[in-house]
Amino acid sequence: MGINEKSKDYLKDFETYLKLEKNFSKHTVRAYSTDVSVFLIWANEKDVNEIDTKKFSEYLYFISNMNYTKTTIARKIASIRAFYRFLYNMEIIDFNPTDTIRAPKLPKNLPNFLSEEEIEHILSNVKISSPAGYRNKVIMELLWVSGMRISELSGLNYENLNLEQNEITVFGKGAKERIVLIPNKTKESLIYYINNVSDLICKTSKSGNSPVFINNNGYRLQNQSIRKALKSVVESIQLQKHVTPHVFRHSFATKLIENGADLRVVQELLGHSSISNTQIYTHVSTKMLKDVYEKNHPRA
Repeated sequence: MGINEKSKDYLKDFETYLKLEKNFSKHTVRAYSTDVSVFLIWANEKDVNEIDTKKFSEYLYFISNMNYTKTTIARKIASIRAFYRFLYNMEIIDFNPTDTIRAPKLPKNLPNFLSEEEIEHILSNVKISSPAGYRNKVIMELLWVSGMRISELSGLNYENLNLEQNEITVFGKGAKERIVLIPNKTKESLIYYINNVSDLICKTSKSGNSPVFINNNGYRLQNQSIRKALKSVVESIQLQKHVTPHVFRHSFATKLIENGADLRVVQELLGHSSISNTQIYTHVSTKMLKDVYEKNHPRA
């Protein structure tokens, strides 16, 4: 069993497409490539043109008996669909065998979020006695007030900052550009970091495509370092919740909806391509109202 040479070449082209044109992360490209590779190995050296809808359905039956979760199966289907859509658009195949296949319906889980008090508790316990500590507090505050993804924040360059207007340009999924807003207090903290703290970590350029947040060697601070810093604070205050940088994003959106923000505005601030992705936060807000009602109303 294996992958024939033509299919290997197509897979390499697909990976290049995901990296350069779709601007997917290395992790996502690797996940897509792995899913497609496993499928092609299962197909036992068949050429991509020889795989029809029936063969694809057989593969779905095969993986459905492998004790995968619905989420994993859905991801595998999405990866293979993307591969065959790429082949079809490149006119390598005349027919896309995955068009009529339905992925398993997934339950919509409500996102985890923190209350305003919990976030302030986290921020107030970040130790800012060291330059790295001050940097970490600014990062966590930015995650909370802007709704940025962690990759968007770590990817910030000085040319993305328009602090006179309290604006930051970020590049989200698929290199989609958007503007996020920050309040004056956060802007002042960020300016202080830039002018007084950054050089204490490592002296680097503060212009153009130079990274805003750096490590001790002057290189761009990586996502893992941000996650580690946040985890350390959460553990130190013994907060009994699973907290990640993305939970800050969920909390940002939930608080806006809770305070009456228009759904389209929240969609724009989060950089969601579809309003349906944003609507989940209305369910979160409704659940919060129900919880408060059930806890406090005498007839509940």
